[in-house]
Amino acid sequence: MSNALTVETLPGQPLIDTVREFDAPAAAVYAAHADPDVYSRWIGPSKYETKVTEWDHRSGGVYRFVQKDDDAEYAFRGAIHTARPGEMIIQTFEWDGAPDQVSLDIMRFEDLPGGRSRIIGRSVFPSLENMQDMIDQGMSAGMEEGYSRLDVLLVSA
Repeated sequence: MSNALTVETLPGQPLIDTVREFDAPAAAVYAAHADPDVYSRWIGPSKYETKVTEWDHRSGGVYRFVQKDDDAEYAFRGAIHTARPGEMIIQTFEWDGAPDQVSLDIMRFEDLPGGRSRIIGRSVFPSLENMQDMIDQGMSAGMEEGYSRLDVLLVSA
């Protein structure tokens, strides 16, 4: 796919900005983030099986999912502060393996001409060290692979 993920950090700031375009409308991309069955099919690297264990995708809701392979299991959870269908998700994100290192993630979904869309994201971390840990754990590669899997699901929908 030609939809490259852009990942940028700001010097001295515990922020990561991301931008990714999709060959589908914003409403469809948002729905893939809001539906637990669809979400579990694309989130993260393909080497992991993802199981959603808690899902209440609405403003004030919560979520939790577990990813596992033959060697390990990783659980993630968060609170959804704002869920505005087709437009925006503001949520927290926490890996159970690094408790108390919660990021605040803001995702804006924008329609583009030709039935395309874009997600503009910002993740705010409690510290530069926490942000760097996320980068070192392969955040960019995991996002790229997950979004590539999402591209395939959006085409087949």
